[in-house]
Amino acid sequence: MITSLFASLLFPLSALAVPAPGPDGTYTLSAPGITAKFIAYSAAITSLVVSDRNGVKRDIILGYDNGTFYPVDPNHPDYGAVPGRYTNRIANHTYSLEGTRYFTEANDGNGTLHSGLNGWSRRTWNVSEVTNSSITFTIRDEANSSMGFPGLVLGKVTHTITANTWSTKLSARAVDHKTPIMLTTHPYWNLDAFANPATDLVLNHTLSLPFGERMIGIDGTTQSTGELPKVKKGGVNDFVSKPKQLGASMSDPEWVGNCGSDFGCSGYNNQWIVDRGTLDKDKPIATLSSDWSGIKWDLYSDQAGVVVYSCFWMGGTSLDTFIFHLGRMLT
Repeated sequence: MITSLFASLLFPLSALAVPAPGPDGTYTLSAPGITAKFIAYSAAITSLVVSDRNGVKRDIILGYDNGTFYPVDPNHPDYGAVPGRYTNRIANHTYSLEGTRYFTEANDGNGTLHSGLNGWSRRTWNVSEVTNSSITFTIRDEANSSMGFPGLVLGKVTHTITANTWSTKLSARAVDHKTPIMLTTHPYWNLDAFANPATDLVLNHTLSLPFGERMIGIDGTTQSTGELPKVKKGGVNDFVSKPKQLGASMSDPEWVGNCGSDFGCSGYNNQWIVDRGTLDKDKPIATLSSDWSGIKWDLYSDQAGVVVYSCFWMGGTSLDTFIFHLGRMLT
């Protein structure tokens, strides 16, 4: 069974009533082989349930069971969120645009992560449309709502659920001023749904990046260096030569520090460039699978890069009031 992202499959609307939100503001959409939940806070996906090889339903995306906890989580891990208006990092919390230097909020060491502490993943979006198969969120981002980002931006995300498929369409428009814009979705994956008795980690998951021959170079603090190095064949970051398990390179000396040498980050928090020709535009840019559950997904995208984060810093303990899934995952 394959769960595909960013696919463009079509599925006829059912005759069921348009979904209403639950008590915690969660919207639930279903199609053959798949059920997903979404909330307006950060336009996030909070759950994605599919069946494993034995027909057991598994929730393969990390998320809180109660949607009201997302805004109050002090760690704010961006579970399933849509960060913006500029996702990922801005080195030294500064950039230049048309001769003007702007300073953004330093919320990740000396850098800016996901536009600072008032980025789109920390706001409640408007629910502009709900159908039996999709939900659309919109956001109006005024100039300097996040420090250092000029101009008004109108953002929109539509999540669509069809047979065995979750697809997401992201768009943003700068209305009155040029400004940096880069959007993504931020789901955390565990294809075993933390049910594998041998491990709750994803190091046994197999990843393939068939077009990932180059990467975005990073320094010891994970800030971009501007370099575009080629992946070392057989090295820690080589998922292009052949698929391999995420933990296959743990014995490689380069494993420690691969995702941030200044703080000894082991594993992945890296971006691969999608180097593909026009004949390959309809092929998946990534495939992740689990031998234990038999679940596999293919990632389709029209974007030029893909980030893999193996959640080195994440763990957790259960809370008395709010229940959430535990363990490490992949985003």
